[in-house]
Amino acid sequence: MSGTRTATLVLVRHGLTPLTGSALAGWTPGVHLDERGRAQAARVGARLAPIRFDAIVSSPLERCRETAQAIADAAEAAPAITVDERFGECHYGEWTGRPLAELAHEPLWQVVQSHPSGARFPGGESLAETAHRAVAAVRDHNTRLTEHTEHPVYLVCSHGDVIKAILADALGLHLDQFQRLNADPCSLSAVRYTAFRPFLLRLNDLGESLSGLQVGGAAGSTDAVVGGGAGEG
Repeated sequence: MSGTRTATLVLVRHGLTPLTGSALAGWTPGVHLDERGRAQAARVGARLAPIRFDAIVSSPLERCRETAQAIADAAEAAPAITVDERFGECHYGEWTGRPLAELAHEPLWQVVQSHPSGARFPGGESLAETAHRAVAAVRDHNTRLTEHTEHPVYLVCSHGDVIKAILADALGLHLDQFQRLNADPCSLSAVRYTAFRPFLLRLNDLGESLSGLQVGGAAGSTDAVVGGGAGEG
């Protein structure tokens, strides 16, 4: 990106599924939005309807493609959805599909919490690899879109840990600090990339309830939720 050109990235996490917040879905096939998730996707689609997107990009996983489709359906005129595997969920390997309550007792859990840049999931990938591919994808889309439009705005529908990694990079944070960020289901975050630096425009914006500000239950835990959690609703 050069000169006065900018690219604005809107990041939306997929809506709720039957596994969100209870198990680590990862790349498990056939995990679709449930009734709650479809309602969330419709609401965020209505919020984003006034925005003209130059591109809509999705993780290949069903829950993201369904969320992206709901956003596209709400728009007056939306580009065709493209799929980029680099925005896919972290490959959790042998952790895939296991209950989060069970995983919290694994020795690796504390590494994921306190030193995520050093965490590699057994039989899967490291969080550093996940972050690298996702950030590289953002750079590629920024470059391609600004070649044709001076100030493109595009949407990426992805997953909690992937979104947090992209946001940490935009904020200049080391990956070990990405657990300080939240990306709730169907929340939107936004970053404007310029030739010199990114600017964070929105972070975990749900545009509705403030219930998450009331500490209690899981909200009082010191652990970050691996995979992103189910939010406060």
